Amino acid sequence: MERSEFNNGLRAGLSIAIGYFPVALTFGLLAKTTGLSLFEATAMSIFVFAGAAQYISLSLITAGVDPLLIVMNTFIVNIRHFLMTASLNEKMQPAPKAIKAAYAFGVTDETFSVIATSKQDKVSSGNAFGVITIAYGSWVVFTALGHVIGANLPLFLQAAMSIALYALFIALLVPSMKGNRKVVLLASLAALLHCFFYYTELLSTGWAILASTLLSSIIIELVYAKYGRAPIPAVEKEES
Repeated sequence: MERSEFNNGLRAGLSIAIGYFPVALTFGLLAKTTGLSLFEATAMSIFVFAGAAQYISLSLITAGVDPLLIVMNTFIVNIRHFLMTASLNEKMQPAPKAIKAAYAFGVTDETFSVIATSKQDKVSSGNAFGVITIAYGSWVVFTALGHVIGANLPLFLQAAMSIALYALFIALLVPSMKGNRKVVLLASLAALLHCFFYYTELLSTGWAILASTLLSSIIIELVYAKYGRAPIPAVEKEES
């Protein structure tokens, strides 16, 4: 029964594996241009397995940020995983803590979406492992492939790929900003705060990113908690 559930999970996760192909390939390419070796880039995908956090880590590594700050920044980026795994726990069949810890490592936005939206009332551990195994394998393999391809690119193209990292961040941000004023305010405030810390040299690059992320999140949430959907209080019309 578990083997059948695992195979069902593999089939359900196939779309994730295909979707990871261009993203992981690009990560491998950028890791090569950042200066990571094939072993280092692949090891990051093996032990971290977090797309957005890995991309952010590359930019911080390029800037020479302290490793502790890189860990703290990626922790902030991935803090949503606490909510995802807590929600997923309600969907999963009972299992030993060691089993839960094992498949919790493989929870990403994509694997969470596939498992959480399963038509089954309770998803088995075997099914979850199937989804995660094919997604995880795809991410690691295509990371290594991207690095190998990057190593064979002409030097001028390798240098140009460094710009792709920032283009990717913009491509990820812009769609979420459309029709969402909260995201626009959050991104704008974070950018302004980072510019302030950067140009005044009050904080180093790593601390500036961390402080900007936390402060903008707290400020926008406080504003929305007070004013709801309208962050700017409406001005009442004077009676004529």
